[in-house]
Amino acid sequence: MNSKSRQSLIVRTSALGIAVNLFFAAVKIVIGLAASSLAIVSEGMNNAADAASSLLALVGTKLSAKNPDEKHPFGYGRIEYLTSLVIAALILYTGVEMLKSSVDGILHPSEMSVSLVMIGIVAFTAAGKFILGIYTIRTGKKVDSAALVAVGEESRNDSIFSIVTILVTLIYMYGHVSLDAYAGLLFSLIILKSAGGTLKETIDELLGRPGQEELAKQLYKEIRRTPGIINAADMMLHNYGPGAWSGSVNIEIDHSKTIGEVYQYVHDLQLRIMHEYQVTMVFGMYAVDNDSERGRELRRTIAQFVKEQEHVKSFHAVYIEPETEKIYCDLIVDYKLADWEALRTEFVSYLGQSYPGSEIELTIETEYV
Repeated sequence: MNSKSRQSLIVRTSALGIAVNLFFAAVKIVIGLAASSLAIVSEGMNNAADAASSLLALVGTKLSAKNPDEKHPFGYGRIEYLTSLVIAALILYTGVEMLKSSVDGILHPSEMSVSLVMIGIVAFTAAGKFILGIYTIRTGKKVDSAALVAVGEESRNDSIFSIVTILVTLIYMYGHVSLDAYAGLLFSLIILKSAGGTLKETIDELLGRPGQEELAKQLYKEIRRTPGIINAADMMLHNYGPGAWSGSVNIEIDHSKTIGEVYQYVHDLQLRIMHEYQVTMVFGMYAVDNDSERGRELRRTIAQFVKEQEHVKSFHAVYIEPETEKIYCDLIVDYKLADWEALRTEFVSYLGQSYPGSEIELTIETEYV
């Protein structure tokens, strides 16, 4: 899906959410005030917040579509994450206000005035909110919009709240037991939990978290199946908004190849990744020797070392300089390895037994995606 189609779909979905939520908010607040029902009024307030969230999602999408400029060469895609942050803060505020009102309702209960007609109207809005929520969540996942997903989850939660409100109201009508404020308390806690999850998700995106694992797997597969490339490692992916990625990766090339020979298939690969995956990829290169027996023996020796190490996941970039006998190697370790220097000392000592006198240049690193 291109960026124009994505933007159009987000705008339509957000506009639908604004219209539906404003209508339901007005209906519920009027009914809630008439019935003196804190739970129904709280639902109406939540619907109004959902309308505001949909508006923010719409505005954020419009702003994020601005073309790159000198100050922002990667574009404005991350504005969508800021929008999600504001939406989460709005949801959090709504939850806090509902919590305060519910606690006050428990401490100072009031009589409710309800009817089956009111219950029917609330049931109608519940069905509408559930359909809207599912549609918005699916659309948000389809276009990779955290803001839309957050709005959709709120709409879906609202439908569940409405069902609970109906049950509480029926209990009051026929059992003369008021659980209204307690239902409002439950709603507020669920809303606060949802807001907390959205905040964490968005802050993780802004601070920078590992690139999408599935995207990385697809890119590695694409790179490794390219003729002339022996292996790939050290991939980094940087996100500049939904569907906007830049990255870098190191590839292993036969040491006997010339720059002219390597250029053509690496450049073709770079264009293919840009067009098919919307990732601007920069390549670093390692020269490796897989043809000579000496090169293969070195790889077998290192492979045996890696096999015996609990925290070493793989190795690459193995090469012996023909003139100086200097050995290069990169080890990929997991995040549980506490003492990197101890591993370095052990590796140098191990390799030195088979290659005495050779200088060993070891790089230890973790995976970034």
